[in-house]
Amino acid sequence: MVYVTRGLIDVLLDFAADAEPEELTVSIAVTPAAELESTDDLPPDAPVFTHFYPPDAGKSITAVFGVDLSVPAGQTQGRFISHPRGNLEVNKTDDLHEAILVAVPPWEESSLAAFDRSGRQQPLEVVDAHPPTESLS
Repeated sequence: MVYVTRGLIDVLLDFAADAEPEELTVSIAVTPAAELESTDDLPPDAPVFTHFYPPDAGKSITAVFGVDLSVPAGQTQGRFISHPRGNLEVNKTDDLHEAILVAVPPWEESSLAAFDRSGRQQPLEVVDAHPPTESLS
């Protein structure tokens, strides 16, 4: 089972709509269900996708060095990929991860699916929870 917050899905689908007709890849990260409100029906240690790293962060560094330095190594457990041409599956050219969320037009929750790194579709549950408030201090 792949769990993801509704707020994250809304943001990612908006990114995909804005990027169309280009494909979009966004690194996404999890928070344990126990750290979220309104997730009492989930196992406390269940990973819930709650955060993303902006897709444009670090592009100039990546272009120069050929390595994505904008996302801390090991900090993301998933990847969101948009397929504007409408194939709701993992492509051989996609960046693979533990969990992959793929979206296609019309960029709605119903046009989103979860896959494992082998490309097998996984059950997806969207939860109405908010990530914990974070501060920079």
